[in-house]
Amino acid sequence: MNLLYINYPSWIHPEIFPGVPFLGLLRWYGLMYVFAFGFAYAALKKQFKEGALECPGRSASEDELTSFIATGIVFLLLGARVFSTLIYDTSGKYLTKPWLIFWPFDESGRWTGLQGMSYHGGAIGGTIGMLVWCKIHKRSFFQWADAMCTAIPLGYTFGRIGNFLNGELYGRITKMPWGMIFPEAEPFSTSIDWVKNFAANVGLSLNGAALANLPRHPSQLYEAFFEGIVLFAILWLLRKKKPFDGFSSGLYLALYGAFRFALEYFRMPDSDLGFRIASDPSASISQNTSLLNLSTGQILCFLMILAGTGIIAGTGIRAAKKKQSRLA
Repeated sequence: MNLLYINYPSWIHPEIFPGVPFLGLLRWYGLMYVFAFGFAYAALKKQFKEGALECPGRSASEDELTSFIATGIVFLLLGARVFSTLIYDTSGKYLTKPWLIFWPFDESGRWTGLQGMSYHGGAIGGTIGMLVWCKIHKRSFFQWADAMCTAIPLGYTFGRIGNFLNGELYGRITKMPWGMIFPEAEPFSTSIDWVKNFAANVGLSLNGAALANLPRHPSQLYEAFFEGIVLFAILWLLRKKKPFDGFSSGLYLALYGAFRFALEYFRMPDSDLGFRIASDPSASISQNTSLLNLSTGQILCFLMILAGTGIIAGTGIRAAKKKQSRLA
């Protein structure tokens, strides 16, 4: 029988040097953040050299560029971590013990790093950081935000690859031949008829086991491609053709929101949150049974689409009025 699935590679581990004292603390996910920020800085510096951050009567400096992206990164990490622990965690432990938000050890004292980072929290935090920086340095927010929004999407590719290497944020079950069995995914009881039929359809032998780990969409890789590579390519190609400041920022929000909204249909929602909106409250989060079953991420992405569209409309109207006043 042909197997219509792929086993998650056994040689992949979250640690870069598994089992090696001290070096075992180094994780691929953390290294992916280094790559992401490095590429974002390189793309931002390229735009700086092209004159994207110049304004009449005042030139931009590399020191400003460095402090701008550093401020954005610090606020991004703060927002990503705080949002993840307070919005996506349902245990309530961070509300009663807020110092644990930035505590990188588990209850047994084992190093775990800061597990759990929210993209939407990072976007909010990064935006606040850019606003604060532009206010202090008296720079045009949308001019600098446009450059940043053009630079950062490729970083998501590395972030999602980090998720894949961690074997986390996997997708819903699938019969596609590239479906993958992730070791840490929640198994299903083989006493359920649809589970037995599903396993038979993909060539998965149960051998009398009480539980079956079914193949899932490698949704981390889908997101790495569309939210990272494709979005970056679109914004990068349009960076010199934007009609007004704010256009790239709005387009980034709208496109990321649209890509992520669609890909959430393949991604597994958080088990403790489930569907925020569901046409069928009893629907399994492991299966995509209705387009009307929406996750927390999809609701936030819908708001991103609205915000991005609003920014394009608002900054476009303002730019048109300024042009009219100059011609008058």
